[in-house]
Amino acid sequence: MKESAIVKSILAFLKTLPGCFAWKEHGGMYGTAGIPDIIACIGGKFYGFEVKTERGKPTALQEVTMRKIQAAGGIAVVVRSVADVKAVLTEGSDGNG
Repeated sequence: MKESAIVKSILAFLKTLPGCFAWKEHGGMYGTAGIPDIIACIGGKFYGFEVKTERGKPTALQEVTMRKIQAAGGIAVVVRSVADVKAVLTEGSDGNG
């Protein structure tokens, strides 16, 4: 599955969640390099989802950015499917994520 199709399916899922505000971050000359593909605020928590295919790996800059988000109290992870997002949201709802 292409990364763009994974992003589309994740956004479709997120739109079904009450209290969720999410968008696809578009790169380019006016964007910030390294920002995760999908940014979401769900139930007052900040999430950055870096979407990758099964074999895809985040760049060094993406890894640094995710660590900065985590250090600021947000949740930033690499996901490869809607199932991965659901698992992160389940973990994040227990107060430990």
